[in-house]
Amino acid sequence: MSFLLALIVVALLFDFLNGLHDAANSIATIVSTRVLRPQYAVFWAAFFNFIAFLFFGLHVAETVGRGIVTPDIIDDHVIFGALMGAIFWNVATWYWGIPSSSSHALIGGLLGAGVAKGGLGAVVASGALKTAFAIFLSPAIGFLLALVLVLLVSWIFVRTVPSRVDAYFRIMQFGSASLYSLGHGGNDAQKTMGIIAVLLFSHGQLGSEFYVPFWVVITCQAAMGLGTLFGGWRIVHTMGSKITRLTPMQGFCAETGGAITLFGATALGIPVSTTHTITGSIVGVGAARRVSAVRWNIAQSIVIAWIVTMPMAGLAAAGAYFLSRAIF
Repeated sequence: MSFLLALIVVALLFDFLNGLHDAANSIATIVSTRVLRPQYAVFWAAFFNFIAFLFFGLHVAETVGRGIVTPDIIDDHVIFGALMGAIFWNVATWYWGIPSSSSHALIGGLLGAGVAKGGLGAVVASGALKTAFAIFLSPAIGFLLALVLVLLVSWIFVRTVPSRVDAYFRIMQFGSASLYSLGHGGNDAQKTMGIIAVLLFSHGQLGSEFYVPFWVVITCQAAMGLGTLFGGWRIVHTMGSKITRLTPMQGFCAETGGAITLFGATALGIPVSTTHTITGSIVGVGAARRVSAVRWNIAQSIVIAWIVTMPMAGLAAAGAYFLSRAIF
């Protein structure tokens, strides 16, 4: 029981680091457009991260808990390996200011530790392929939605004085940033919920039927919100200014396009990356202005980080799994 409690604490630590690492997803655009100061923006994002459970079901948590690796091979060592692999990759990319995906680090960790124990037969192909496919699909959808929104808004306000458009979208960005933070909290926090729930299930704490207890829901949302309060300023700088320069109108379009993508994925139970989604949206609004407005070398390095996240987290998780078996 003591090891179970320790693993729950580690899972919540990962959730905290997820909020810390991915704070940039929620606040980079509203900070870079100078609509909100960073210290106020993190409180804004943390609040909407926390209350996200009021608006979404738990489909993503169920996918992570039962749809990535078969639940019958889950034990303490597998969960320990998955969390250590994800935390290792999160800390490394946070330190270097690389906006990688905490979500796919966790999925990669779960796959790595699961395969280390049960071989490839432990993988639930449908869930793993759906998640891997979303690595490429979510930023593409965010890109297209943001691009279309910029073109539509530009057409609607073509005869409006630029200063008035700027003032209007400074107000509108409060709403779009709130929606994106809701989507972030709704999708990302559920991944840790799924990990804790399947851990409890493996210990017989949930009876014969898998579900996510409410105390797990509220604790995970709180841990993520607290992590967001501490911010990830290195990654905020990369997301908010290095990829492209943003105006309030562009920030609104990027956040709205990203929020629509996250809402849809959460409803379908797909654990997507909020980092990938907002990056695609930011590139979309930059490309709508002109192709040269996007710093494609920065975008390219981010894409490379996306591709290596799951394998690297998986390798680290497999190593942590074998270490756990040797020590405990």
